[in-house]
Amino acid sequence: MKVTIDVELTPVEARRLMGLPDLEPMQQRLIAELEKRLASNMSYIDPEQIVKAIMPVGAQGLEQFQNLLWGMAQTAMGGGKKPAPKKDGAKKES
Repeated sequence: MKVTIDVELTPVEARRLMGLPDLEPMQQRLIAELEKRLASNMSYIDPEQIVKAIMPVGAQGLEQFQNLLWGMAQTAMGGGKKPAPKKDGAKKES
């Protein structure tokens, strides 16, 4: 024998039926506190400082990052050396 019972409950009613605590007031306080802290810290965020932290040496830092990526790609492909950068006016080898 198989018996099926369908019960329509809202989440609040289901929590009450199962005896679970209502955490909504606590969640609202936590969200309000989080919003307050984020808003107060937004004044400390300076885009220029973020860029300086990411690229501390400017173009040289970008070049070092490219070299790092190139080395990782070469290692993944089984090794090999990075071709030396060509000077202005130098012809490419075939």
